[in-house]
Parts: sequence; C-alpha cells; structure tokens
Amino acid sequence: MASRNLESMQSIDAQLRLLVPGKVSEDDHLVEYDALLLDRFLDILQDLHGEDLRETVQECYELSAEYESKQDPRKLEELGNVLTSLDPGDSIVVAKAFSHMLSLSNLAEEVQNAYRRREKTKKGDYTDENNAMTESDIEETLKRLVVDLKISPEQVFDALKNQTVDLVFTAHPTQSVRRSLLQKHGRIRDCLTQLYAKNITPDDKHEVDEALQREIQAAFRTDEIRRTPPTPQDEMRAGMSYFHETIWKGVPKFLRRLDTALKNIGINERLPYNAPLVQFSSWMGGDRDGNPRVTPEVTRDVCLLARMMAANLYYSQIEDLMFELSMWRCTDELRSLAHELHRSSRRDAKHFIEFWKIIPPSEPYRVILGDVRDKIYETRERARQLLANGTSDIPEEATYTSVEQLLEPLELCYRSLCACGDRPIADGSLLDFLRQVSTFGLSLVRLDIRQESDRHTDVLDAITRYLEIGSYKEWSEERRQEWLLSELSGKRPLFGPDLPTTEEIADVLETFHVIAELPSDCFGAYIISMATAPSDVLAVELLQRECHVKKPLRVVPLFEKLADLEAAPAAVARLFSIDWYKNQINGKQEVMIGYSDSGKDAGRLSAAWQLYKAQEELVNVSKEYGVKLTMFHGRGGTVGRGGGPTHLAILSQPPETIHGSLRVTVQGEVIEQSFGEERLCFRTLQRFTAATLEHGMHPPVSPKPEWRALLDEITVIATEEYRSIVFEEARFVEYFRLATPELEYGRMNIGSRPSKRKPSGGIESLRAIPWIFAWTQTRFHLPVWLGCGGAFKYAIEKDPKNLQMLQDMYNEWPFFRVTIDLVEMVFAKGDPAIAALYDKLLVSEELWSFGERLRANYEETKNLLLKIAGHKDLLEGDLCLKQQLKLRHSHITTLNVCQAYTLKRIRDPNYHVKLRPHISKEYMESTSKSAAELVKLNPASDYAPGLEDTLILTMKGIAAGLQNTG
Repeated sequence: MASRNLESMQSIDAQLRLLVPGKVSEDDHLVEYDALLLDRFLDILQDLHGEDLRETVQECYELSAEYESKQDPRKLEELGNVLTSLDPGDSIVVAKAFSHMLSLSNLAEEVQNAYRRREKTKKGDYTDENNAMTESDIEETLKRLVVDLKISPEQVFDALKNQTVDLVFTAHPTQSVRRSLLQKHGRIRDCLTQLYAKNITPDDKHEVDEALQREIQAAFRTDEIRRTPPTPQDEMRAGMSYFHETIWKGVPKFLRRLDTALKNIGINERLPYNAPLVQFSSWMGGDRDGNPRVTPEVTRDVCLLARMMAANLYYSQIEDLMFELSMWRCTDELRSLAHELHRSSRRDAKHFIEFWKIIPPSEPYRVILGDVRDKIYETRERARQLLANGTSDIPEEATYTSVEQLLEPLELCYRSLCACGDRPIADGSLLDFLRQVSTFGLSLVRLDIRQESDRHTDVLDAITRYLEIGSYKEWSEERRQEWLLSELSGKRPLFGPDLPTTEEIADVLETFHVIAELPSDCFGAYIISMATAPSDVLAVELLQRECHVKKPLRVVPLFEKLADLEAAPAAVARLFSIDWYKNQINGKQEVMIGYSDSGKDAGRLSAAWQLYKAQEELVNVSKEYGVKLTMFHGRGGTVGRGGGPTHLAILSQPPETIHGSLRVTVQGEVIEQSFGEERLCFRTLQRFTAATLEHGMHPPVSPKPEWRALLDEITVIATEEYRSIVFEEARFVEYFRLATPELEYGRMNIGSRPSKRKPSGGIESLRAIPWIFAWTQTRFHLPVWLGCGGAFKYAIEKDPKNLQMLQDMYNEWPFFRVTIDLVEMVFAKGDPAIAALYDKLLVSEELWSFGERLRANYEETKNLLLKIAGHKDLLEGDLCLKQQLKLRHSHITTLNVCQAYTLKRIRDPNYHVKLRPHISKEYMESTSKSAAELVKLNPASDYAPGLEDTLILTMKGIAAGLQNTG
C-alpha cells in the first residue's frame, strides 16, 4: 500500500480535474466549488482521524474513479477488499466520510445552479424550455404570453388573479437527512456563496473560510442516523419549520416580484392581496392510511400546534408594523374605532416588550394594531393551553376564531392610508402582512385527512348490524347507494353511544369527532384511498353528518392502481348523476390521482399514459355535468413515483386539465429541495405559478390520433412484460429481497409509517416508497424502465416506420418527451455492473441467470430509448446534469460496494473477513477509542458490531448522491 500511497497523495482536487469534463459554459464553477469543499473536508478528516484514514478514503475514491473511467469490474472487487478489511469503527468513519462528501457535492451543485441562474437573469438569457435544467421564470413567461402569443396583459392579469396552486406537504418517509444536518448544510451553502462574492475583502474571506470549515466539521461530527423513528408530531414540526424559516417571508417577497413582472407588461395595479395564488396544505398528522401511529389525538395535536405557530408568526411581526404605522392622518371610520378601543383599554400590558403602555388616540393606527396584537397573543396562548392541558382559561371570544376577524382591522388601516394619500405606505409591510394573513389564515396550513375506503365500510357495517337491517359489507353497490342516500336525505341520528365498536371503528369515528370539535379552517379535504365506487364518497358524507361536522370537508376520491384509473371516469360520472350529491358539491369536485401505486402496479410508461388518459376523460365527464374539476397530483420525488422537474411535469399535462387550479403533493426530501432556503422557496413558487399560468393560456399540443393508437397498443405490451416479471415470475420476490436492501430499509427510521400496509404479503402489500428505494440503492431502478424496452421493441419490429413515429412523438409532444427524458435521466444514474455485484454477493447461484436476463433487458431498453431520443450518449442534451453525475459517481460507487459487502456480512454468517489493525486516530489521545465509540451508539443492534450503522450510512449517502430516495 505504501508505494501506491506516494503516488496517490496528490490532492483530490487534481484527481477531480482529471476525471471531470471541462467547463460546460463560461459560468461553470462546479468543479471549483466541489474541489474546495472536498479539500476542506479531507483536511478536517485528517486532523480528526489521522493520515492513514485520509489515505484509505482517497484510495477508495481512486479505485472507484478507475472503475468509473474503465468500467472494469475487478476494480470493484479491489475496492471491496479494502472496505471489508476495515474494523467496525473505521468502517463507520469511512462510510460517514463518503456520505458527507456526497452531501457537500449536492451543496456545491446548488450554489452553482443559483449562480448560473443569477448570471442568466442579469443577461436576460433564458435557456431552452425543453432542457430539464431550465426554469419557468415568471417575468419571462408573462413576456412570452404577451409578446409572442399576443395575449392581452389584462387577460394575463385576470388569469393570475383567479389562479390557485395548492402545495400539499406530506411526511412521506423519504427525507433521510436529519433536521440538525439540514440547517448546517444551509450555512455551508451560504459560506460557499459568500466566498465567491466579487466584492469580498481578504479579511472577510478569511473569516468566511473559517466559518465554512467550522460548519463542515460540525456536520461531520453530528450523528447522521436517527436512533428512534419520528412520531407524526415530529414529522409535522419538521415540515412546519420550513414555514418559519423560508415560506413565511418567501410568499410576500414572491408576490412583490409578481407585481413588478405585471408592471413590466403594462399592468399598473398590484395583485389583490386576497388573490388565492399560492396555498399550503399538509398531510402530516392527517394521513392515517396504513399508519396506525396517526391517531385522532395526533390529528388534534397537529392542528393546535399549527394554530399556535401561525399566531406566533403573526405576533412576531405585528409590533414591527406598529412601529411603521406612526401616522396620525386617517379616515373618520378608522378614528371612531380607535377612540372606541382606546376608551375600552383598561390598563398597561406589562407582558409586551414594546407598546406596553396604553397607546394615545393621536396614533390611531397603533391603537387598532395594538388591539390586533392583544387578540393574536390571546389566540396563541389559548392554542398553547389547549395543546398542553386540553382546556384553556382564555375565553374563545377574546381570540380570533375566523380569518375575516383578523383581516377586518388590517383592511380598515389599508383603506384609510390609501384615502389619505399614503398608498405607498399602505403598499409596504401592511400589504405583505395582509398577503400573509390571506395565504396562511389562522391555521398556517389546512390539514387533509386520508383514510382507506375499507375502514369506512367497516364502520357502516357495524351500524347496519346494530340497526338489524343486514350487513352493509355484503350489500351490492346499488343497495348501498340507496340506503346511504335515504339516510342523507333524512334527519334521524343513526346510532348512539351504545354502538358496539372495535378499536379500528372507534378510531374512525373519533377522527370525525375531532374534525367536528376543531375550527373548520383547520382542515382541507377528506381523501379516500382505494376509492372505487360512489358509495365510498357518500359513506364519508354520511359519517361527517352523523358526527356533527358543521362545515363538512370536501370528499376527494383517490384513484391509484391501473384498473382504478381506467374505471375512474365512469365512477365519477355515476357520482355526478346522483342529484343529492350534485347539489351538495356546489359545482366543484376534486379528484386525486396517485403516481406511486400506479407505477408499482404496471410500470412507469403504462402508468404515465393511463394517468394522462384518465385526466382527459375526467375533464370531459366534469364538463358534461357542468362541474369544475381540480386535479390533485400525488407525485413523489423519484421518477418511479411521478417525480421530475416541476415545470416540465406541469407543462406536459393534457390540455384543459389544470385550468388555473392545481393541487400537488410535495413529499419528503422534495420539501427540502424546494423550500430549504429563501432562493429555493422563491424559485419553487415561481415555477409552479408560471407553469400553471402557461399551461392554461398556452396549452400543450394534443396527441395525434395515430400517436394515441400506438401508445395504447404498446403500453399493453409494457404492462404485460412488467407484470410477467414482477407479479408472475415465481421467484421474483425472493430475488428482489436478496438483491436489494429492502428487508433492512425499516432500520433507517426515516418515517413514522410502517413500510408495509400489511405485515405479511408480497410486492402488493409493500408500499411504493420502499419498493422504489430498494431498487434505487442498487442503481438498477427496475420499476422505472421495466416494460419500456419490450414495448418499443414490439413497435419497431411490427413496423419499422414506427421508429420515425416515436421520434416525432418525442420531438413534438411534451408529455412523451418528458416521459422519455426522465427515464433517460434514470439510466444516467444507473449502473448494471453495480447491480451485478449485489447479485454475485447476495443472490443464490440458481437465481444468477434471472439477474443476467434483467440486466440484458436494461441494456436493450437503454439503447432503444437513445434511438427514440436521437441521442448517441445518455444526457447528451443536458451537459450540466451529465457533469454533475460524473462528479458524484465515484463517491456513490464506493458506498454501493461498501453496502453490498456489508449486507453480505450481515446475511451470511459463514462469510469471514480478515480485519487489518485499527487505523483511525483521534484528535485527543484520551479519546483514542473514538471510532470504537461510534460502534457503541447502536448497542441494541441485531447485527455484528458496526455493521448496522455502516449499512444505514451507505443508504443515506446513496440516497443523497442520487438525490432521490423514494
């Protein structure tokens, strides 16, 4: 090893420059940023753990890099030998180092992307919309609509005023990074940006560099692994922290930018503060589908917690507003209210920091805002007491119970300032505050409730048995509808407290009681998963009435599996044909479509096409019945679960399916990627707003009839090929469990939800997230591409002209282009040789030929895909992404090899390795056992010392490196 080390001790920076393609463009600093962060980290690693450990990390990196450049599988074995010879403590440090280096690469990439965007905006240069790296810039979109498409500015303004994008935060267990680390990552990002600022002085540079090293070291010294699973309340607090950190201030800032963009196209008025442009909802603590940890008490907790957080955010800003509005000129309307409030204010309020004495009537705006502050304070304290004790001594009338009550005095101040000639002042912080109140209300987010349809059927079955009228479960759909409608039209209560219940039934009913007890603005939709028939929706309507829900939640059926998507239009048409229901919904209906389970059920290509067709048909049904339809898209972060660049995903939806109102889930790790810092938050709001506007005003092309016919034909083949392997191949489940870390996934503690709906059972009961996660970890991505190859091969063999047609579809039809581009991106992240290593180490020999068959299919599919896209190499149209992947592949490969060998050691008791002496030194001699101490962080592990932590670190590192978990 010594001779090798002499050659290899050159800086990793030099290594990187040999490995990475040259600059992609003039504004490309990625290699520079990446090398700087890695150099700093390796110096820290050497200081903390000694030169030998740093050399081992570099040796692993170089073996990986050699493998990446020559694709020689022997290098993977060499790398495996180095990694398996490490003792448990060293193994954890090395896995942690590579995981950390990938996080740093991500941060370098984010800073580079932000820099490129700033440079392009300065030059007014907006890149090609077809490129997956492009943006939907709001200013550019408005100009394009007005100048290129000749739409009048007034029409654009009207469309924007009536547009709504509702972003629904879900705690899906794919955010594998702890919050403590996310905050440190944010500070590293800031330091790197400052270091490269043009006007930085030498002293500033020195201090920022010190701060950068401090944050890199702090992140490395933080335990990456969650030692206990988060509760739903923890997930909700983590999700809500983004409001506190970026979204709260990000929304008014974005709306101001929109005002400016409108001004630039000739609109001289601002967007009304109550235009419902962006809204936020949440599933955290409301999604009980298959998650027994989400109880009625949890739902109550998260609603009160959100109200407390909202009141706290308003409270933190109201005194600033009081300082600002020191004017005395006002309208008579405002003056008389200020006098009245002044007369009734009895004493000084010593618990306030500012304005604690009674405010004189000569400062009328402050008098009014002082009263608002008092009420916000009481609102916060009441929510806090209810949360802590279940009761409160603050009467409800002393607090705000509706958003209108809070808006009223603020609107009065706004009107008064405008009437007195002070509109510029009114359009300052007061307008921002009004916009925040309109966006966030008193509940910060609206909580959706999600439950499985069978759970409602069980409750109704218990009721019909209790009433001795038969078994609801055994009734036909017609009989169910007839009974539900007769009960909904009547007035009598169906059951009393003596209804015999099981724990599950009591849980469902108690949830409805919580909905009835809490203010109605806490809640959004009631979503029914596995919904198939109109009775599923009517059942929830009846249960809401029975449990005295004063303002019933809108009921949203969720269609996920392929067969359910096919049947969805007919089911919705049957629902609309029921007079009672049609009168109930007031001309509006929301339908949710699920990307995850449809992909798991039929493969990505067939699922994407079925989702497209289902949306078209649902829109036609709604038009026929005169109902405005909102589509709710349940997208994940990975391509296998419907993920991908936001603006492309929106612009590739069928024409007329968005119509200015879009609801979409923002899941797990995507929340951090979208709202982790101010710039990201701004960009996300801009993307959704611009793409939704453009889709409505300049709809994408409809597919030609011959394109439809071809897709209809080949997706049947794709589904058959996918299902013949995943569901019909006798030993597929066995192969899947051996070849991937699926069985070990649950140890990551990244979510409160179990990874299976039912503890026993095969692929059907496995949730979509661990299913995708497991294949992503081995870089094989099977659920994304399986079926595509068979479909394309069939089309081209049937008629060679079909290749030209597929190429036309790729070039002319956004939906097909996005579908193919995303699969191509996944191939660029994949590596079948890595999957082959897992097979060789973990899969029984008689299944090796099955793995080889799948890998041959992978290669064939990849080549067909490139033919259709007209590309010689993967990602040839996206050099930036290609460069980014090349930079990180060497790190990911090391973690893959480490993971495969660690799984071998965990699963095969007869696999013995010869360990070399412990190499990690510690900074302080007295703690020379530091690496050994790491092993003790997990004393309850079922595995040999150190193996579980090493495995989890590789999982987290690979997830960070591929920027997708589930």
